[in-house]
Amino acid sequence: MEHGDTVRKAKGVVSHPSSSYKQIIIVAAIAAGLQFGWALQLSLLTPYVQQLGVPRTWSSFIWLCGPMSGLIVQPTVGYYSDRCTSRFGRRRPFIVAGAVFVAVAVFLIGFAADIGHSAGDELAKGTKPRAVAIFVVGFWVLDVANNMLQGPCRALLADMSCNNHKKMRVANGLFSFFLGVGNVLGYAAGANSQLHTLLPFTITEACDGYCANLKTCFLIDIVLLLTVTTFAMLMVGEKPWEPLHMDKESTPFFGQLMGALKQLSRPMWILMLVTALNWVGWFPFIMYDTDWMGAEVYGGKPKGSPEEAKLYEMGVRAGALGLMINSFVLGLSSLGIETVGRVVGGLRWVWGIVNIIFTVCMGGMVVVTTVAERWRSVHGLAHPPPNVRAGAFSIFAVLGIPLSVTFSVPFALASIFSSNSNAGQGLSLGILNLFIVIPQLLVSAVSGPLDAAFGGGNLPAFVMGGIAAFASAMCAIFLLPDPPPQSDVSLTMGGGH
Repeated sequence: MEHGDTVRKAKGVVSHPSSSYKQIIIVAAIAAGLQFGWALQLSLLTPYVQQLGVPRTWSSFIWLCGPMSGLIVQPTVGYYSDRCTSRFGRRRPFIVAGAVFVAVAVFLIGFAADIGHSAGDELAKGTKPRAVAIFVVGFWVLDVANNMLQGPCRALLADMSCNNHKKMRVANGLFSFFLGVGNVLGYAAGANSQLHTLLPFTITEACDGYCANLKTCFLIDIVLLLTVTTFAMLMVGEKPWEPLHMDKESTPFFGQLMGALKQLSRPMWILMLVTALNWVGWFPFIMYDTDWMGAEVYGGKPKGSPEEAKLYEMGVRAGALGLMINSFVLGLSSLGIETVGRVVGGLRWVWGIVNIIFTVCMGGMVVVTTVAERWRSVHGLAHPPPNVRAGAFSIFAVLGIPLSVTFSVPFALASIFSSNSNAGQGLSLGILNLFIVIPQLLVSAVSGPLDAAFGGGNLPAFVMGGIAAFASAMCAIFLLPDPPPQSDVSLTMGGGH
C-alpha cells in the first residue's frame, strides 16, 4: 500500500474515498441525453441527407467526420482532462462544454433546410448545396462534441470508482444501460411520424413533415441533454486536481500520446485489436441499418417513384422501431454483464460469445434480404410478408446483447488495465477510442464504393462486418487475458476523485 501511495503522489494524485453508486448513477445518466441525439443521428440522418440531394454512395463519406473527429478530439480531451487544474474539477468543464456544443450542433442540423433556403437554395432543385453545407458543419460539430462529452464522462466514472475493479465494471455497465435508455427515447421519437404536431412551427416552406419531425426530435434532445447534464454537475462534485510537482518542461501532447502508445502493455494491445475488429463489424450496421430496412427489406427508394419513396420511408420508420427494440435489449443486457461474466468465466468469454452471436446476426441480414427480394420478384412492390418483418425485427432485438457488451466491456477493461499501470484515465480511454475510430474511417471510406461495385445494396458491407465480428470473437477468447485478481490492498488505494 505504501508503494502504491508513493506512485500516486509522484503523479500528483491525492487519494479520496470512492463515490457512492448513487453518484455514479447520476453521472452515468448523462449518457441518456448523449445517446438520444446519437440515436436520431443513426436512424434519421442518412435518409435525411439523401433528401437534401446527396447521393447514397457519397453519403457514407459524410460519416467520415465522426471517426476523424474522434481520432483527434478524444485523445486530446483525454490528455488535457487528466491535467486540468480548474477549481470545478478535471472532467466537469469538458463535460459542460461538450453538452453545450452538442446543443448547438443539433440545432444546426435540424434547421439546415431552413437556413439553406434562407441563404438561397432553390426548392425545385434536387440538390440543396447550402443546406448540405450547414448539415455537414452541424454533423462535424456534433461528432466533435459527442467525443468531447463521452470521454470525460467515462473518465469521471473511472475516477469515482477509485481503482475498484468491480465498481469500474458496474459503472461502465450503468453507462451502457443509460445509453440504451437514450436509444429507446431517441428511436421512439424517430419512429413517431406525428411528433412534429407538438411544435407546429417546425413545418416550413423548406421543411416538410419528415424534416419537421427530425427538427422537433432535436429540440427535445437539447432540453433532455442540458437537463441531465446540469443535474449531474450540480449534484456530484469533483475535487480540483492539484499536482504535487508541476513540471515546467512537460512533454507536449503528441509526445505523451506516442509515449503512451509505446508503453502499452500486451493486454492493452490485444484489447485494442479486439476493439478494432469489433468496430469494423459494427459500423456497417450503424451506418445502414434503417437504410437496409427501407431499401432491402421494404424495397423502396428515397428518390424513386411515389410508391417506392413511400415504401422507403415506411422501412426507415420500421428500422427506427427495430432500433428501439434493440435498445430495450441493450439496456436490460447491460445490467446483467457483471453476473454473466462470473458465470462464463470472465469478460473475455462474454465478449467472445456475444461477438459470435453478432456474426450470426449479420449473416441473418443476408438471409432476410434474399427472402424479401424473392417475395418482390413474385408480388412486385408491396409490404414485406410477416416472416420477413419478423426476421428483421428479431435481428435488431438480438443485436442488443452484443451491443451492450461493446458499449461497456472494452472501456471497463481499459480503465482496469490503465489503473494497474498508473496511466491517466482520460488519455488511456482516448487511446482506446483511436482503435474505435480508425476502423470507422476504414469502413466509411470503403463501404460506399464496395456497395456500389456490387449493385448498390448494403450486403457487401454487412458481409465484411460479419467476418470482422467473427475475427474479434476469436481474438477475445484465445488472446485477450483476464484482468489480474484485485487484492484488498489495491481497493484501499485512492483514484484521484
